[in-house]
This record gives sequence, structure tokens and C-alpha cells, in this order.
Amino acid sequence: MAKQFDNKLADSQATKVLPVKPENFDFDKYEAYASDLNKTCARFWQQKSGVAVYRRMRVAECFSFGCHDMKHSLELQLGALEKSMLFKADVPNFLEPWYGIGTIASAFGGDYIWLEGQAPALKSRFNSIDEVLAYEPTEVALTNIGRHTLNMIEYFMEQTKGRIPISLTDTQSPLNMIGHLYPLDQFFMDTMMEPEKVLQLFDRLADLSINFNKEQLKLIGSALASPGHGFASSTAWKGLGMSDDNAIMISPDQYLEMAAPSVEKICAPLGGPVFHSCGDWAGWVDAVLQMKGLKMADGAFSPQTDPGANVNLEAFHQFANTGVVLNTRIVGDLETVREQLTRLWVTGMKMVVVTYCETPAEQEDAYHLIHELCQ
Repeated sequence: MAKQFDNKLADSQATKVLPVKPENFDFDKYEAYASDLNKTCARFWQQKSGVAVYRRMRVAECFSFGCHDMKHSLELQLGALEKSMLFKADVPNFLEPWYGIGTIASAFGGDYIWLEGQAPALKSRFNSIDEVLAYEPTEVALTNIGRHTLNMIEYFMEQTKGRIPISLTDTQSPLNMIGHLYPLDQFFMDTMMEPEKVLQLFDRLADLSINFNKEQLKLIGSALASPGHGFASSTAWKGLGMSDDNAIMISPDQYLEMAAPSVEKICAPLGGPVFHSCGDWAGWVDAVLQMKGLKMADGAFSPQTDPGANVNLEAFHQFANTGVVLNTRIVGDLETVREQLTRLWVTGMKMVVVTYCETPAEQEDAYHLIHELCQ
């Protein structure tokens, strides 16, 4: 493929949308649309293999500075939902109360830094794992960002009357949270020198995550879209999406031994783990597939999606006949979709192909192409 990642773009997976105020949004139309597609999703979920198409409507502002303003975030996301109905797909879009990485780490006394025009940031407060373990964390729901996130979910539910699927907020894996607590170079040494302390910290982070998820679920109820942030999601599906980008910074064996158990613990109440890592994690496929109760895994499968996208697509053939869904993000034109799926798809795969076609006409062509190729 000639096309490569465009580093001039703020967000290669984003779509420009116009905000829509709740009073101007056609809830009846979207509710009927999403309900119909969720029936397709339910059938797909019960199958051992097959393919579904998802045209993701990711709004760049909601993943950066826009997540500070819940009113504007909702209007942008409603605009995205309205636009999504023009693009042929099998999986509906949903609302996300996204509030930046570091949510669980905020329980250890940190607070978000909000710079104008930038995504929120959270700096590490400790110098060692001993300092972190000696700190008595606050429940996430009682932190500034925890309260704000719950208020955001409450606002979304109030404005939509619970008629639109909504996910839990983006929650990172314990392994991903470490960099918001103390220096990663120290952490990597600890995985070798003091692994028991690492496991203790991961377990503490898991408990904080579980408790915060319970608070969110009290507000969302049956409107829950799973697995949530960053994944094709449906009210008919199970599992909890977990960003685990630091997985590729430790060995597959270390991941299974040290990191996976806390992810499994967090996700079990919601149906099982759903794995995500940016970059090329082809060398970790075998380890990921050994996670207990794994429901889905996500990856970037074209150079335009991620500057370090997966290159060894054939490694993912291991997903065939496992029943685990591969959430396959492919930014690019029809030829890119064709080239990547020709290498990626084998009989027995269960796959959601995530497209970012610019026009409804191109999306319709992509939709039919995907279903033709993945048989």
C-alpha cells in the first residue's frame, strides 16, 4: 500500500460532525435504527464465526479538549449519531462519557491538568512502588474526575431519557495506569525484582476499577453498550473494553503472569475481558488468547490507522475457531480494505471490520465488499 499514516492529522480515525442539541435530535428515529441493528448484533454474537461491519463515528474533540464540557460533548456525539445513520453498517454507534486516561489513578491524590485546546493530563505523584502502596487511595467516585464523570453520565441519561446506548467511561488496565502513578523505568525493574508488590498494586487498582464501574452501572442500567470505549459495541454484547497499550512493553509471558489476572478480575462481572493495544501486538496474540473469558480483541490493521499498525496480519489467524471477536480497525480506501482483509480473513474468524469511509456511497461499497470477502 502506498498510503501511510498522516502525521499532520490530529486524529486519523475522526469524522467531522456538526453538533446537534438534544431538543433537535430525532430520538424516535435513532432508537428504531439502533434497535434494528442490535438485533443483527445479537445474531452475530451467538455465531461461532462471521463478520459484521461498523462505521465508527469518532469525534476528535470528544477525545481531547472537548471532553471537559459535557453539554458540548453530548451535542457533538448526537451529531455523530445523526450522521452515522447515513452509512450502511451492522453495528450502531453509541454515546461515550469519555474523560481521559488516568481516571483510576486519580484515586491516589492526583488531579487532572486541563490546558486549553489539549486533552486532560495526569502527572505521576510518586517515585517508587513502595510510596504508592503506602498511600491510602480514595474511591474513584469521590475524586474530582470521578464525580464529574458520574455527573456526565447522569446528564447524558437525563437528556436522552436512556433511549440511546451508552458505555462506561474509558477505563485503562492496571498496567496502563502505572505511568500515572510512578516512573515506568522503576516499574519495569519492579516486575523483575519485586513482582509480588506489582501484583499487590495491580489487585488494588482492580478493586478501585470494579467499584467505580458499579457506580456507573447504577446510572446506565439497561442502556449499557458493551464492551464500550474504542470498540464496536452493542446492548446485545458482553464484556468490558480495556486499554492495555503497555502490554507490548513487557514479554507475553510476563503479561499473562502479572497483568492479565487483574484485567480478568475487573472484566469478569461484565462478561469477560476485551483487549486493546495500540501499535503492533502480533507477537502477543497467543498470550492474549489465553486470557480467561476473553470476548474480543482490538487492533489497527492499516498504516493509515496507526503509525505502528500490525504488519504480520497472518499472526491473527490464531483467532479462527476460537469464537473471540477481532475488532479490526482499517482506515483507508476500498483497495486498502480489500488488501488487508484478503490477508487477515480465514474461515472460522469472527470479526468486526471497522471502517472510516468518507462518504455514504463509499461505505456502502465497503460494506458489500467486506461481506463478500469474509465468507
